[in-house]
Amino acid sequence: MTFESLKPQVENIVFNSSLEVNDRLLKICELLETNIPHYNWVGFYFRNGNKEELKLGPYVGEPTDHTIIPFGKGICGQVAVSNQNFVVPDVAAQDNYIACSITVKAEIVIPIFVNGKNIGQIDIDSNTPDPFTENDERFLEFVCTKVSEIL
Repeated sequence: MTFESLKPQVENIVFNSSLEVNDRLLKICELLETNIPHYNWVGFYFRNGNKEELKLGPYVGEPTDHTIIPFGKGICGQVAVSNQNFVVPDVAAQDNYIACSITVKAEIVIPIFVNGKNIGQIDIDSNTPDPFTENDERFLEFVCTKVSEIL
């Protein structure tokens, strides 16, 4: 399934007001993990109140011990500080990487902005080395923009 064909499905989930926000976020995780072969773990992290840390939100994939991530730590923590997309083709080459699973080879993290403020991110792990392209980045930016409309 192509990114373009997934966009209307993402919109349908986002705007399904009969579901709670967390249920919609989980359905987005399920949609992406099921339909994009190189997405092996898909989840959301959000700023934990006024603390300088991220808290794990809805996700699909292997369970993780990383339910709280301090700003600056790991890829997600770095995105919380930089406000920039972070594509990691090889997690083994990253000094500041928090290993969730030995099977993970690559990661992509895209921030979510509400009213210009970074309030969270979508985090995707892949068991495939260097799988993420500019198309993944643009698609995930679309997802984050849609998600921001319900947060």
